[in-house]
Amino acid sequence: MRDHKKLKAFQLADEIVLSIYRITRLFPKEELFGLTSQMRRAAVSVPSNIVDRCARESQIEYLRFLGIAFGSLRELHYQFELSERLGYFKKSEDSTCETKIIETEKVLSALLRSMRKH
Repeated sequence: MRDHKKLKAFQLADEIVLSIYRITRLFPKEELFGLTSQMRRAAVSVPSNIVDRCARESQIEYLRFLGIAFGSLRELHYQFELSERLGYFKKSEDSTCETKIIETEKVLSALLRSMRKH
């Protein structure tokens, strides 16, 4: 079993979850079961799948869970941009969150590529 806490991808994804919860607290109440819920679920899915992946022994399962984490992260990135365009927050108010999302996409993508080579 691998230690997920040592992975840069997990550390970044964990920070994103905290940021997304903070940001979505300010969303309109009518979005509680809409975009707020979707963004929180997508954000939590990323580190959760990395943790699940670290508990797997098989290389195929390892890659599958990383792929799910990457898909959730891409979904979150779109939702983040959408919520900004809807005016739920100003990009200047939380540009660090999007920067972390992009950095995590790069780190997870590199990890996936590396794992596929082996």
